[in-house]
Amino acid sequence: MLKLIIEKELREIIGSTKFAITFGVCAVLILLAFYVGAKNYQASRAQYEAARVENFRQLEGLTDWLEVRNHRIFMPPQPLAVLVSGVANDVGRTVVVQGRGELAAHDSRYNDDPIYAIFRFLDLEFIFQIVLSLFAILFAYDAISGEKERGTLRLSFANAIARDKYIVGKMLGSFLALVVPLLIPILIGCLLLPLLGVPLHGEEWARLALIIFSGLLYFGVFLSLSIFVSTLTQRSSSSFLVLLTVWILSVLIIPRTAVLLAGRAVDVPSVDEIASQKNRLSAQLWKEDRERMSSFKPTQNGDPEAIMREFNKFMQDNAEEREKKMNELAQRLNEDRRNRQAQQEKIAFGLARISPAAAFSLAAANLSGTSIALKQHFLDAANDYQQSFAKFIQEKTGMNLSGFVFRMRRVTDGEEPQEKPIDANELPVFEYEPVKMRDVFDGALFDMGVLLLFNLIFFVAGFVKFLRYDVR
Repeated sequence: MLKLIIEKELREIIGSTKFAITFGVCAVLILLAFYVGAKNYQASRAQYEAARVENFRQLEGLTDWLEVRNHRIFMPPQPLAVLVSGVANDVGRTVVVQGRGELAAHDSRYNDDPIYAIFRFLDLEFIFQIVLSLFAILFAYDAISGEKERGTLRLSFANAIARDKYIVGKMLGSFLALVVPLLIPILIGCLLLPLLGVPLHGEEWARLALIIFSGLLYFGVFLSLSIFVSTLTQRSSSSFLVLLTVWILSVLIIPRTAVLLAGRAVDVPSVDEIASQKNRLSAQLWKEDRERMSSFKPTQNGDPEAIMREFNKFMQDNAEEREKKMNELAQRLNEDRRNRQAQQEKIAFGLARISPAAAFSLAAANLSGTSIALKQHFLDAANDYQQSFAKFIQEKTGMNLSGFVFRMRRVTDGEEPQEKPIDANELPVFEYEPVKMRDVFDGALFDMGVLLLFNLIFFVAGFVKFLRYDVR
């Protein structure tokens, strides 16, 4: 009997004109998301390579490693970001490395192309979160109440059909009829990615599979919710109105409200406030340095080169002392800000997970490596590279980089000595490692568990409610 009910549901949904039209639209959007994502990856990759070439071109003609200033490193485009952009387009992609000092990321995608910040990208997360959730509501809002209005529900129970088998068959049939066809364009899109120049490797394929699985769990939430709401109402129009209200709250209202409430609950100092404190200390330290420079007296007399070496050593010591104090202040301020941000994020995400849409977004962003942790991960990699860069410059020049370096040249017979240009290829290479799956899997697994819990709650609620539903 259960098999017959599932087959009946499959025939009714797949054979309807409404399904043909909506499935066609969804399939086109899914394939378009994969295609647009692949093209965006190609464009981002081209920009990344061009930026690296230009960075090395600026080093041409330099004859001293101490002249290497404003050396830049770049975050390469991530393949899975083409399907789940997360915050990848909001965070800076470029860091200027100077050998010492605090680093900051600049040049976000939305900074370069602000039009995308208005309309955002058509990615797989958007398709699941907006389009497919409405797709589920459209086909399941009248699953029970609609059949009652048409009289087919009473006709069905004129036969010896168990209510528990009927509602289970209804839910399973609806899920299979809607999900299995949607997997076809998704799988075609996955096959297109390598053909369109998006390289995916073993772990990335596993991540993509989990993202799709999370999307199907999210789709199942709205499908089971729609059937449950349909058992609560006697009219399909009432069911649709309730579901539309719930969808608006879940997708549009709750996540944004959670962020606003978290912002009120935890006060996080702004970047400008922190920068103001750092600038005040920097100004004070430079004033002290100028006073020490004015009182500098060399111990070596008569030897200009020895005096210059001694003065540079004096400047290096001042710079190291200044950097130490600046780092202590920056570390204290940044740590306080990160702790407050962590509290704010915990509250915001905890409240937002009331919405299955937020749970899916968090799971997808974690799995794709484009979660809110991406910015700090890039800065941590940049700080590690800056240490390697500073060590390399010290090996080449015998001194650390500081704000000022004074050099003395001797010119004989009116001719300038020909110095050999530096080889920029000797610079240490910045190798960015994406966020590992093991580092984000726990967070993604929790949100996937939240989605699974929503499915179970609405499935059980719809099952229990239908057992007492008036089919007349």
